[in-house]
Amino acid sequence: MRSLRAFFLALAFFGLTLASAPIQYLAIRFRLRLQKSYPHGYHKLLCRMFGLRVTVKGKPVRDSGVLLAANHTSYFDILVMSAALPVSFVAKSEVSGWFLFGLMARLQRSVFVERTRRKQTGEVRDVLRERLMQGDALVLFPEGTSSDGNRVLPFKSALMSAAEAELGRDASGHLRPVPVQPVSISYVAAYGIPLGRENRPLFAWYGDMDLMSHLWQALKTGPLDVIVEFHPPLTAGPECGRKEIATLAEAKVREGQRRALSGDWGWERSEKPLEKEAA
Repeated sequence: MRSLRAFFLALAFFGLTLASAPIQYLAIRFRLRLQKSYPHGYHKLLCRMFGLRVTVKGKPVRDSGVLLAANHTSYFDILVMSAALPVSFVAKSEVSGWFLFGLMARLQRSVFVERTRRKQTGEVRDVLRERLMQGDALVLFPEGTSSDGNRVLPFKSALMSAAEAELGRDASGHLRPVPVQPVSISYVAAYGIPLGRENRPLFAWYGDMDLMSHLWQALKTGPLDVIVEFHPPLTAGPECGRKEIATLAEAKVREGQRRALSGDWGWERSEKPLEKEAA
């Protein structure tokens, strides 16, 4: 039965994605407002299909462009973050060439970076600043790789240089710094039963795991509860540059993950899932 469930989920995913791709392509081609909202609705639907029950805590920045610094555990992070908020992603350049997933990333207007080219940092910073000035919410995974879901890896500060830019001036003539909002993504339960440390890798994709075989196993495993916590935003200043921002964001994300995995939130009783909260 689990294999049958995974088969039909995979079939529905491919069908929905192939039907959605032309719509999103045209939205981007003609610069329609739909180019931001359509991926948001698409990923909310995927979360429901896959049984990803997303509980959102905190308040995401919505009144300006924002750089979201999140921990990275799984390919499901893409679905979860995009279902929680209309976002685009900052991704490594090789993702653009991945089968199907690369197409999805391009259609979500991701910013691709070559992390091995140091001289590209300034170019990427300018692209990120331009997108932030347009009011986009950009998700950055500062760990640089995915983890096993039981911990948060050290945040790298290179791409945080976008946090040192300004978004123009407000109505009073003051410079508006780029808000950097730390976000904790925590996979806490399967079938409503809290996940132990040994079972989290069923959904965590890291190291040299094969993508397709791991995805098949995850689809067979069943419904999953995820907590996404938006922490208060940080801003750079004379004494708080990209390195300090990275350190502060890492601490906030680690603290949020610790709370979620230890059950401090009492999420199963006190919080509303994403679809109810959004309604």
